[in-house]
Formats: sequence, structure tokens, C-alpha cells
Amino acid sequence: MLQLIKTYKLTTVLLIVIWVLCFMPIPETPLSHVQLIDKWTHTAMYLGLGLVIAFEYERAHHPQASSWSLFVYVGLLPSLMGGLIELLQAYCTGGRRSGEWLDLLADVVGAVLAT
Repeated sequence: MLQLIKTYKLTTVLLIVIWVLCFMPIPETPLSHVQLIDKWTHTAMYLGLGLVIAFEYERAHHPQASSWSLFVYVGLLPSLMGGLIELLQAYCTGGRRSGEWLDLLADVVGAVLAT
């Protein structure tokens, strides 16, 4: 496990940041009034995460990495993580956060764009 974290340092940091952000109370900001800002944020987070995973995966496995492996690690696993986070937000935060299907869709869009 430690070797995996050493190989995927930035990915590990981004995963921790995403998990923390997804369970923090959402502060009111001037951008809160931008239409669909939350969905754009989800898309950007998962696009960034997917690109970092792809970069670190390619660096660790050289360019011979199969496209199937990249699809799984860059597209599928982050999308599943997004679904898990939305379920946990819906059922385990006592109403402080809500799980939304459109958030999951935005996560998947970001991960697919990264793929």
C-alpha cells in the first residue's frame, strides 16, 4: 500500500482533498449564485483527478499501458467513487449534505473527459 501511495503521490493528495471537500459544509461565496456552479465544480474535480491518475499511471507503467486499464483507473473507478460519495452524503451526513444524481452525472462527465 505504501508503494502505491509513493507511486501515486498527487493522486493520493487529490483523493484526500475531494473526500474532505465533499463532506465539509458548503460556505456561501459570491460564486454560489452562478447557475450550476456545483455541477461545474464536480466536473472540474473529476476531470483533474482523472488527468492526474492518467499522468501518474503512464509515468509508472510507461506508454505501453493498455487503454482498458486507463479506462478502468481514469473513468470507471473515479465514477464509482463519486457514486459512493453521493450515497454517503445522502444517507450519512444527517442532512448537512445531500446526495444528488446530477452531481454524480457531473462526476462521470469529468472522469469520461479525462479518459
